[in-house]
Amino acid sequence: MRTTTAMVGALAALTLSTAPATAATDSACAALGGTVGADQICQTHTDNQGYVLDFRFPVDYPDQRALTDVLTQQRDDFIDWIKDMPAAALPPELDIIGKGYRSGTAESGTQSLVLTIGNQAGVHPVTTYKSLNYDLAEHVPITFQTLFKPGSQPREVLDPIVEREVNKHGGPGALTLNDLGPEAYQSFAITDDAVIFFFNQDGLLSHVDGPLRVKVPRTELATLLA
Repeated sequence: MRTTTAMVGALAALTLSTAPATAATDSACAALGGTVGADQICQTHTDNQGYVLDFRFPVDYPDQRALTDVLTQQRDDFIDWIKDMPAAALPPELDIIGKGYRSGTAESGTQSLVLTIGNQAGVHPVTTYKSLNYDLAEHVPITFQTLFKPGSQPREVLDPIVEREVNKHGGPGALTLNDLGPEAYQSFAITDDAVIFFFNQDGLLSHVDGPLRVKVPRTELATLLA
């Protein structure tokens, strides 16, 4: 088994050195022991011969506490999952790459951060997504529920659009939008002209077709957006 005294020690050291921030002013980059480059991208890399962690994300997302929580949860879940795996030719690897999106102005618009999560520890590599969205005017997070007006039915508009994109790739895989339910739309980014939805690999498409991104013009959602 992969769990050895040395590895347990390494896991413990990693957990201590990358503990979540304890104050609102702490950055996610500092909390994970990363370094910030001239491009304002945080990079943190761990390779202790038991597993590999490689995170890269912009440092300007407004809600650093939420970002820290997401990244540390992803890290901890991954380590917990692979710690009892048998030895493999290549060490398990978790790659997280963040990309920022904006709409409106810096004072009254929105800011989004989409994390592309690459997990190379199972039978096949899998790509999933996690997004964070923030209202810069109200200083609150935006969720799928708060993105739209209360009482509106956004899925009545979204489902046909997404289904058309799925059909362009040969139809659904093992799961459909009905199978996924409201959770299907939890990862999204807001831009001036569209809302982009991100669907995990092994979600709406077959594994070999990979993950799916669907860009929905804001004109299609104009009567629904809050």
